[in-house]
Amino acid sequence: MTSGTTPLGLGVLASGRGSNLQAILEACARPGFPARVVAVVSDRERAQALDRARATGVPARFVNPKDFPDREAYDLALVRELQARGVGLVCLAGFMRILTSGFVRAYAGRILNVHPSLLPAFPGLAAQRQALEYGVKVAGATVHFVDEGVDTGPVVLQSSVPVHPDDTEESLSARILAEEHRLYPDAIRLFAEGKLVIAGRRVVVRAAGRPGAAASEASL
Repeated sequence: MTSGTTPLGLGVLASGRGSNLQAILEACARPGFPARVVAVVSDRERAQALDRARATGVPARFVNPKDFPDREAYDLALVRELQARGVGLVCLAGFMRILTSGFVRAYAGRILNVHPSLLPAFPGLAAQRQALEYGVKVAGATVHFVDEGVDTGPVVLQSSVPVHPDDTEESLSARILAEEHRLYPDAIRLFAEGKLVIAGRRVVVRAAGRPGAAASEASL
C-alpha cells in the first residue's frame, strides 16, 4: 500500500470464537498492510468474534436470523450492512451458514473463505475428522473464493501439514489452524493489491494489479 492509498475495507462474517478474525485483525494492524476490518457481523449473539472486534474498536453487530422470514431476506440484510460500511471484500471466518445466491452475486469475486482441508478433499463440516477417518497422510488448509456451492470456489492459497499416526481431531485441527492464520492474511493482501486473477477454476497470482480487486480472465 502506497502512502495516501485508502486501505481495502474488510467485512468479516463469523459465528464462533473468531481465531481467524484475530489473525486478520493483527495483520491489519501491521504497518503497510493494504486492508482494514471495517465491520464484523455474526449470526450468534454471544459469538466471541464480536468481543474480539469490539476490543479493537471495530464495529461489530449481531444480526439475528430469526428476525427474517427466510435465508434470502437475511442475506440481503447482511449485504446492506456490509455495503453501508464500505466493505470491498467479505471474509468468512467460521461463519456457519451457507450464503444464498443473492449474497454471492452481490459480492461476486469478492468473498473469501478458509477451510481446514486441501480442497477439493473433505468439503463441508468436520473436515479434520473426515481426513483422519479416510486415513490420509497429509492434510492442510485452503483459502478460496466463494461461489454458490459448498467449498467449491477457486483456490487462492493452500498449505499442507502432516498427519501423525497418533493425531486426534483436536491435535490435527490445531496444526491446520496455525496454517489458516498464516494463509488468510496473505490471501487478503494479494487481493487488496490486485494481484489475484480468476481464470476459470484457477486463481493466478500476478506481479501487480489494480488495488482492491480480483480480475477475471475475460477482463484481462
